[in-house]
Amino acid sequence: MKKGKRMQSKVELKNNSFQKGKKKRSFFLREVQEELKKINWTTKEELKTCTKIVIGATFMLGLGIYFSDLVIQRSLQLISSISKFIGG
Repeated sequence: MKKGKRMQSKVELKNNSFQKGKKKRSFFLREVQEELKKINWTTKEELKTCTKIVIGATFMLGLGIYFSDLVIQRSLQLISSISKFIGG
């Protein structure tokens, strides 16, 4: 008899924990839904403008790095040719 009662109480515990977990999940999802309603989403026009700015800035930064690399490369070539001229 005792084993039956223990088994029954374990099953009840599992059901209770499942019910509690289900309630927590539904509460969490409701909270998430409420928070998403509070967000000020950007408009399509704002998104397009910001995207263009990011792409332009990335392109300009890339050009800056490219030209800096060219200057450094030419400087190193000049130093190398001067050292070859002096050193023989």
